Amino acid sequence: MSDVKDPSLAPRGLLRIEWAEREMPVLRSIRERFAKERPLEGVRLGACLHVTTETANLARTLKAGGAEVYLCASNPLSTQDDVAAALASEFGIPTFAIKGEDRDTYYAHMNAVIDARPQITMDDGADVVGLLHSERKDMAEGVIGGTEETTTGVIRLKSLEASGRLAYPIVAVNEALTKHLFDNRYGTGQSTLDGIIRATNVLIAGRVVVVAGYGWCGRGFAMRAKGHGADVVVLEVDPLRALEAVMDGFRVMPVAEAAKIGDIFVTATGDIHVLRGEHFDMMKDGAIVANTGHFDVEIDIPALAEMAQSRREVRDFVEEFRMADGRKIYLLAEGRLVNLSAAEGHPASVMDMSFANQALAAEYMVKNAADLERKVYDVPEEIDKEIARLKLAALGAAIDVLTPEQEKYLASWDMGT
Repeated sequence: MSDVKDPSLAPRGLLRIEWAEREMPVLRSIRERFAKERPLEGVRLGACLHVTTETANLARTLKAGGAEVYLCASNPLSTQDDVAAALASEFGIPTFAIKGEDRDTYYAHMNAVIDARPQITMDDGADVVGLLHSERKDMAEGVIGGTEETTTGVIRLKSLEASGRLAYPIVAVNEALTKHLFDNRYGTGQSTLDGIIRATNVLIAGRVVVVAGYGWCGRGFAMRAKGHGADVVVLEVDPLRALEAVMDGFRVMPVAEAAKIGDIFVTATGDIHVLRGEHFDMMKDGAIVANTGHFDVEIDIPALAEMAQSRREVRDFVEEFRMADGRKIYLLAEGRLVNLSAAEGHPASVMDMSFANQALAAEYMVKNAADLERKVYDVPEEIDKEIARLKLAALGAAIDVLTPEQEKYLASWDMGT
């Protein structure tokens, strides 16, 4: 039933899944409870996520809870083939994912998950939701609810909701504090830098690194690049975020100015054509361009290709575009998520919280779908706080509890002076 690159890779994938599990104590504790209580018993769950070691441990947890899990990739370059093989053969989870799959295969794999008639969807980028609201509307009727992992997906879902077309309730896992404050910031920060270094082996120290977007992903990467000795420039359209970047010690300027001085460019906006033809015209010889946003549209790659006199792959995940004046611009990972394409994605420790949110949000949706409207919901606060408590305990950290006197003081209006 699965479609993976090479089933013989499964033993290696199993070892890597087990290694990641060591760093995921919160999800492990949820899996132990799920195995006893079976809150997802008999539920068909269709997941479209990056097929990595961390996702494998989420899939195991959902299955332990009784769910019938079907999994496909949410990006053509993010699949870890050994992990996909292990999920299919070692854990019996139908998996449809091959690293480097073409567009037709990518959509065939999503349709294979939809063909299983999922009752719960679990997306990273809302691609399955998109199909269920367009080409596969016939299959949307049986879906009782869903969850969404990433900023880009939430944007798409809120657009659907605003248009009155959202077919079922969805919990926006990305909006949980224990997700975006840690996954987007610390996970994206470290893994994006890791992907750039693995692909290029360049020294970050002393380089001018231009970060487009100062949301949690952008600021996480800016922080890590600065820590490696880079001169970081931030591009923004939001005055408040731009002001934050200035106060955090970064230079802020329009893209047209930054294009002239940048050595490494990283887009993290979730928008289209942030870097365009007029910017490529200004870039210095040897400029490196990468994307860490969900979709490969932030860099106008067709414009770059049209401007180039020639193009060739010079290293794995590094494509050289030679311009008419002899300048060379290097595009990483085809403009796709560089952290997942050229490296391994977020460390397991931070995904522990993100995927704990996914597992508990799925449980919440099964329990409450009948009472929820066709809206995008935040993760309930009690789930967010419980995950934070579990993670603190796993890290060996403890916090205080308010005394009755302190609680009374905070609740009063007449004890302030």
